[in-house]
Amino acid sequence: MKYAHIPFYRTLVSTSLKSFRVVYKETDLLILAEKELVKESLFLVREVRLPLETYIAKNPFFLKSLEPLPYDEEAPEMVQKMLKAGKVAGVGPMASVAGAIAEKVGTLLIKEGYTSEVVVENGGDIYLNLKRDAKVAIFAGESTFSGKIALKIKKGLMPCGVCTSSGKVGHSLSWGKAEAITVIHKDTALADALATAFGNMLKSSQDFQRVITKAKRLENLWGLFCIVEDQLMLWGKNIELETL
Repeated sequence: MKYAHIPFYRTLVSTSLKSFRVVYKETDLLILAEKELVKESLFLVREVRLPLETYIAKNPFFLKSLEPLPYDEEAPEMVQKMLKAGKVAGVGPMASVAGAIAEKVGTLLIKEGYTSEVVVENGGDIYLNLKRDAKVAIFAGESTFSGKIALKIKKGLMPCGVCTSSGKVGHSLSWGKAEAITVIHKDTALADALATAFGNMLKSSQDFQRVITKAKRLENLWGLFCIVEDQLMLWGKNIELETL
């Protein structure tokens, strides 16, 4: 299989864990585990994607909707998870797909006994399940803060999702103008959906308080960090900001 170019931020990973890439159709993962598990991870990615692909084939509006869709009790587990995430965040279910896949693959790698620690990054959205604190650097395009700061995620918060959206970087659809908005949540699919939702709200730094007000209503939301022009916002009791 011929891989696309490697995102530059993947070359900056520093860890004692083994780092490897797994690509299947649109899914392009960087995985950190105790040993290289390319074959095993590829099998799991296919297994995770198949019910989702089958559901989309029968329900194409699921793929295209930018609004929350009604809950479907007969849908596959991952689809139900994405529908719930979309409803909570107020966005279409596909806004959570990268986080949902990352979490499911990471969870299965541990459940199957392949590794006791894992990180799965999927298009900048990360599932963290480590026995140590982690630092997640923030890439924010041409911002002066890009690559110079990191969020410290304490091991007591894991497993969790660390998901980022941007109105100026990448291919994700966003109505906002944030250089970066990062959400740390217990549920990685919901972290992904919320990053989109909060990103849509951020037109300027004056919208920080609106985002925080909404964040305070949500359970298991550990923290938020965003960059809008030259302004920073950090919210959350257990999240620390460090310079690199």
